[in-house]
Amino acid sequence: MGRLKNRIDYENLRNARILENQARLSSLGLQKTLSELRSLTSSAKAEKGRTQKRKHAKKVYEIADLRRSDRLKHIATDSLSALKSLPLRRSYRLRANSDEPTSPNKDREKRPANAPFLNIKGVKLPSLSPEASARRCHSKGRGSIYDPFFGICCHFCRQKKLCGEEDCKRCGNLDPDEQCIGKTDCSVCHSTNGVFCRACLKVRYGEEMEEVRENKAWMCPHCIEEKGIKPFWICNSSLCLKKRKMGPTGLAIYRAREMGYESVAHLLMDELKRRNNLKSLQG
Repeated sequence: MGRLKNRIDYENLRNARILENQARLSSLGLQKTLSELRSLTSSAKAEKGRTQKRKHAKKVYEIADLRRSDRLKHIATDSLSALKSLPLRRSYRLRANSDEPTSPNKDREKRPANAPFLNIKGVKLPSLSPEASARRCHSKGRGSIYDPFFGICCHFCRQKKLCGEEDCKRCGNLDPDEQCIGKTDCSVCHSTNGVFCRACLKVRYGEEMEEVRENKAWMCPHCIEEKGIKPFWICNSSLCLKKRKMGPTGLAIYRAREMGYESVAHLLMDELKRRNNLKSLQG
C-alpha cells in the first residue's frame, strides 16, 4: 500500500511539472515555434526520401590486392616469375577445339608420380636462395618450403612442398628430370594416389621411406586393395574415406599407439575385420 501511494505522488508531481513547463513555453511564445519546426523537418525528410534514391557504391574487388597466405609469402620471387611464364595447364577434354594435341605425350606417361612432367620449354629455371636451401631440410617429415611449381602434393596431407631430404636433387637443385626421394611412387599405378611424404607414410601406414625406396615393387594402398593382397588394408586419407562414406580419422595415431597398433592403417584394418565378423555372425 505504501509503494502504491508513493507512485501516485510521483505521477502527480510529474504531471504538475509538465503543465508548468508547457505554460512557461506558451507564455514565451515558444510552444508554437517548436511545433512548426517539427512539422517542417518531418515534411522535408519525407520529400527528400521520395525524390532522392540512396546511392550505393558497389565495391569492386578486382581493384584491391589479393590476400596471400603466409606460406606463399616465403616463395622466392624467381620461382614466382618462372611460374607466371609457364603456359596454362589444360585438361585434354578442353583441347578438343584447339590446336593442342589431344593425347598425352609418351614421355609423360612413363614418368613416375614423384617426378611429374613439367613443361619448361623456353623457361629459365629458378634457383633456391641460400636462406631457402638452409630452411628446406628443417622438417624432414613433410618439408618446410611450399612450392607450387616443383613441389609434389602428398595424397594424404595434400601439402605441395619441397621434401626435406638432403640428397634430393629435384628439391635441392630444382631439377625437374629427377625423382623426389622424399615422396613415394607406386610401382603399379604410378598415380598421385601413391604419393606420400615421409611423415604420412610412417604415421598413417607404418612404413619407412628408406624401405619403400629400396623396394622397387612397392605398391600403394589402392593397388594392394585392388589386388586383394592384404584384406581390409585401405587408404585412410579423408578423400578416400569420404568415398566409402566413412568419417575422417583425424589424429588417430595417438589412439592407435595407445592400443598397441603400429599405424592408423593397422587400427582401421582391425576395426574393419571386427565389423565384418560381426556382420557375418548376425547374418
